Amino acid sequence: MRQTIQQHRVVVIGAGYTGATAAGRLARRLRGEDVSITLVNAEPDFVERVRMHQLAVGQPLRPRPFDEMFAGTGVELRLGRVTGIDVDRRTVTVTGADGASDLEYDTLVYALGSAWNTQGVPGTTEHAHEIAGRDGALRLRDRLAALAPGSPVTVVGGGLTGVEAATELAETRPDLDVSLIARAGLGDWLSPKGARHLRKVFTTLRITTHEHTTVTAVHADRVTTTEGDIPAAVTIWTTGFAVHPIARATTLETGDTGQITVDATMRSLSHPDVYAIGDAALVTGPGDKPLRMSCASGVPTAWQAADAIAARLTGSKLPTISARYFNQCISLGRKEGLIQYVTADDRAVNAALTGRLAALYKELVCKGAAWGVANPTIGLPVRRRRVTAERARVGVPAA
Repeated sequence: MRQTIQQHRVVVIGAGYTGATAAGRLARRLRGEDVSITLVNAEPDFVERVRMHQLAVGQPLRPRPFDEMFAGTGVELRLGRVTGIDVDRRTVTVTGADGASDLEYDTLVYALGSAWNTQGVPGTTEHAHEIAGRDGALRLRDRLAALAPGSPVTVVGGGLTGVEAATELAETRPDLDVSLIARAGLGDWLSPKGARHLRKVFTTLRITTHEHTTVTAVHADRVTTTEGDIPAAVTIWTTGFAVHPIARATTLETGDTGQITVDATMRSLSHPDVYAIGDAALVTGPGDKPLRMSCASGVPTAWQAADAIAARLTGSKLPTISARYFNQCISLGRKEGLIQYVTADDRAVNAALTGRLAALYKELVCKGAAWGVANPTIGLPVRRRRVTAERARVGVPAA
């Protein structure tokens, strides 16, 4: 007769692309009677972060409720914000509508992700807008809707997010005076073909570019730069991401960026019952370079963590999922796009796809990313394996 085991408690905190994917993938790998999977998130539906620039300019997005996404999987959604973690007591403090309470775990999957990075520039928090999350995108949407024709809008940051935000806004609101400030040259990370196309689109959309310029302060009506003041009725700040600060407040080992240090299976180097994925994890990729914060980097780490947890709990062989890059997919409004092909370690090669076909390609990638969250095993048949009694015991991390 099979030994009765105590249910192993897996808690996943954060339900972005990586957290939601990991929870769903675990539910398809393990027997529900052996494992409980709780997904903690502040909102009841999935947010397509890669579309926040679309939301900000007033485009409606399809709702994706978690109760539909996880129907029949056994994943339990716990609504609330994570306000504390005690990795020594193995508890997560969740604050919701009914106040704060502690949630105990045997395995924790840390997927709190990242938010905008103000870089410590004075006035940014008070006067700039961000599109790293839905709340910020909605506030920006309301502010943009109230602008009169001819109002200056300045996007700070010449990376992927800034380029997408500037082009989306200029296409949707041609009545506004849109500019972009880049610390380096516009598209200087792209191939020559990619950079030429980006400049062509910027010219067509009449976006003013301030290259090799650094912002030193943000005000209500302008930004101060190393080249002088630039008018800005609205400033959109897109200079990169910073991880959630809560990991640094624990005894988890973190790197200089605040990301949790992990091994090749995404398990914490300091706490073997904790796994970190997505933007929250300090992961070394091809060329011994840290993976950049992105959906493309994060989803493979979610697959790796989920499969490693399942393997350790069931006594199966540990899988290895290598994270590498293939391309950078950039939307330039709804009619134009740019697909920059890259090496495994994310360096541009000469090949690039441009124009309307590239825009369609990017749209398919966005739809595919959302589909992948609801289908975390990519539609392949799965076998839910049983957890061994020894490995399910509370307080005994798997080898």
